[in-house]
Amino acid sequence: MNSNKAANADKLLRVLVVTLIFSVMNGTMFNVALPAIGHEFSLLPSQVSWIMTSYMVLYAVGSVVFGKLADNYRLKDLLTYGLLVFAFGSIVGMLAAEYWMIIVGRILQAAGASVLPAIAMIIPIRYFSPEKRGRALGTSAIGLALGSALGPVVSGLITSVGSWRMLFLFSLLPLLTLPFFRKYLDDAKGEAKAIDFLGGGLLGGTVALILLAITQSNLWMLVGGVVLLVLFIIRIRTAANPFIQPELFINQSYSVGLLLTFMATAMSFSITFMTPQYLTALNELSASSIGFVLTPAALAAALLGRKGGKLADEHGNSALIKTASLLMLLCFMLLSTFVGISPYAIAIILMLGNVGQTFMSIGMSNTISRTLTREQTGVGMGLFSMLNFISGAIAMSVIGKMLDSGSTSLRLNPFMMNESAYVYSNIFLVLFIVTLIVWGLYRIQFGSSSTAASSITEQTK
Repeated sequence: MNSNKAANADKLLRVLVVTLIFSVMNGTMFNVALPAIGHEFSLLPSQVSWIMTSYMVLYAVGSVVFGKLADNYRLKDLLTYGLLVFAFGSIVGMLAAEYWMIIVGRILQAAGASVLPAIAMIIPIRYFSPEKRGRALGTSAIGLALGSALGPVVSGLITSVGSWRMLFLFSLLPLLTLPFFRKYLDDAKGEAKAIDFLGGGLLGGTVALILLAITQSNLWMLVGGVVLLVLFIIRIRTAANPFIQPELFINQSYSVGLLLTFMATAMSFSITFMTPQYLTALNELSASSIGFVLTPAALAAALLGRKGGKLADEHGNSALIKTASLLMLLCFMLLSTFVGISPYAIAIILMLGNVGQTFMSIGMSNTISRTLTREQTGVGMGLFSMLNFISGAIAMSVIGKMLDSGSTSLRLNPFMMNESAYVYSNIFLVLFIVTLIVWGLYRIQFGSSSTAASSITEQTK
């Protein structure tokens, strides 16, 4: 590594952290504003959920595409394109006169912002020596944690003094980091490889049609999604350089790990999407108040995230998954029973859930990474990251559809105390059951930490 590149590395990392903070905040901020946007445009929960799901679908596919494009183009050029498109989407959303314009703005934002998760993985690898790479990746994680913690607060403050449109204006701030990226990034490229744009398009179309089928209750869209899924499977099995490497799924531990991750991430996004909805519907809170209710949980997750990593290092991933499951089980049962009570109590309960979700994410990430050979790590973890976003998008669409009716006569939890909150109570009880399933399947597949470790050893031979 030349001296000039090494000197710029730390400066570049600081710029990256700042940009990541704003990038993550852009995702979490709009979740708090969903009830207000839904009220202004007279939208059902399943309809307003597209503000988040449209962003996440394109963000998921785009992050993989940008990771592949980094082998063919300079990072500074990709970032320039990404941030400019992101800024243009922010302007479209801010000026939106109709709901569809908001969706267009969010799609454009995602098309640009999806460059950041790819760059966040590439910069530490290209600009830091192996002995310093862990610190660089850890520093990047701080940006992600701070963005998650600050998002609800900033959203609440902005919407309390102005319109939700100001959130799009706030999203323009990452553009200020572009001159610094262009200054500190060099002109290096990776090893050029062909990119399977057709495969990526088929995957994105599959997810989009399935989500539309859910929110619109349209059978033909579901059929279209299944057809595209079949074409996608054929494509990745026949293409020379497929969008997703099908041989990854021969690894049973990896495949089961992806399934468990899909379920765990769906639970995480379900509670994130539902919380502003029930705080508005049951507690009649404003967007600013909702932001402050969410803040303690976000801060707790940010502060205890490193503790979770330490627990996994010292006692194994199984111990961390067990702890995460217990925290989430307690959170879901309490919410199922007491949703609608004092926001102060909800804030405390959410701390259990957020910390549990953070621990679960760390544990599953560590577990899956160890099921892969060294040659498969990059591709396998890229698929893992993409699946997280797709899972979240599907979960929010399903939850939004379930909330459309606003009420239900089905009472799954006999201890529920709030008569007007059964639809939320039922969903949280289902999430409780899904958590038990995830924990049980994890124990069956990966067993104790030593069993997982031996499985990993076999995979890397």
